[in-house]
Amino acid sequence: MKQVVIIGAGIIGGAIAYEMAKSGWRVTVVDKAPEAGYGSTSNSSAVIRINYSVMETCAMALEGWTYWKDWAGYVDLPADRPIAAYKETGTLVIYRGEGQAMQKITEIMDQIGGVYERLPPEGIHHYLPKADLHSYGPAKLMDHPDFGEPNDELVGGAVFFPQAGYVNDPKLAAQNLQWAAEREGVTFRFRTTVEGFEVVNGHVSGVRLANGELLAADVVVNAGGPWSAGLNRMAGVTGDMTITTRPNRQEVAYIPGPVNMDYRHDGVVVADLDSEFYARPDPVGICLGSTDPACDSHEWVDDPDAVDTRFTDQWTTIVMRGAMRLPELHIPGQASGLVALYDTSDDWLPIYDKTSLPGFYMACGTSGNQFKMAPVVGKLMTHLITHTEEGHDHDADPLRFTLEKTGRQINLATYSRKRHINAESSHSVMG
Repeated sequence: MKQVVIIGAGIIGGAIAYEMAKSGWRVTVVDKAPEAGYGSTSNSSAVIRINYSVMETCAMALEGWTYWKDWAGYVDLPADRPIAAYKETGTLVIYRGEGQAMQKITEIMDQIGGVYERLPPEGIHHYLPKADLHSYGPAKLMDHPDFGEPNDELVGGAVFFPQAGYVNDPKLAAQNLQWAAEREGVTFRFRTTVEGFEVVNGHVSGVRLANGELLAADVVVNAGGPWSAGLNRMAGVTGDMTITTRPNRQEVAYIPGPVNMDYRHDGVVVADLDSEFYARPDPVGICLGSTDPACDSHEWVDDPDAVDTRFTDQWTTIVMRGAMRLPELHIPGQASGLVALYDTSDDWLPIYDKTSLPGFYMACGTSGNQFKMAPVVGKLMTHLITHTEEGHDHDADPLRFTLEKTGRQINLATYSRKRHINAESSHSVMG
């Protein structure tokens, strides 16, 4: 039985561990944190949606939605174990202008079997009572003289996708995968720091730990989230990568919802591509984040362990953009929410691939939008690793992967480390 060491016990690493163990691999997961899902996974907004800008990602998201709909069945844990809950609300995507981008996405939905409903501007009020229907785009920074000033025209309309919602506890979802993987024989080692890699005859052979121990491995998978770029440099595998990844600092607001509605129970997931924010229900009321408009600069972080967790004007900007659309939003006097990191790639699409070091694989660059894909990524990476280790040249002849639930086949070259920047991507958390 071949041994695989997976670095990272977040939602992606846990799913890969679970699926590889079910396929007959002996799996060890190492993570520097004290628990599964303790890093960027626990800070995820955990939105489940099927609308993306790239065909393959839409297909994977629709497939992923089927697993979240029956999460308890997927992890198959004893009744006394707590299970993360998926709350289906649907996603309302608001757009400005004539909605050409949404036309492309709805055409993809028609091809893959995704469900949607087009709405005129006034249809937004069905989901967001008293929403301001004026267009505010393109987005501006707070120091712009026209910040918060509406345009003369209304938004173009919206598209509602019912196959969407959010997971109530992303960290618990990662722990669910840990428990399911342990049932399959996986070993998890926490508070364990990787210091290097052993290579024998040009193939990875082990993982060196900070305590001096060497974990033998036929395969190593880098699922380190914001720490993945450092691990790739440590392994010396960045030389042939045309797509790179970097930790990207983000702020998210958790505040009371609009005073005119019970957003905790009646709200939907919103992606406002005019005011440039996203929202989802939360026990506090509403969770607000940025859709990364062009005017916003990105804050890249060299050391993920040294990120500044204090709130800045980014928090205020996000909340004020939300208040443009939701004028009855209750804005507290003190910032609350979280500061966390995306593992962002150059085109905001993930890298699921082999590397220039035989036996070393990466599942990284998840860019804040791959939480919903986790069960599919586990199966995809198992397929990729198994066939590559059996001798298939994935670089020369990219593998294809058939999605089990929907039957659609996707080309894994889409997620290659050696791809060109994908022009179809939104280059944002919206993928």
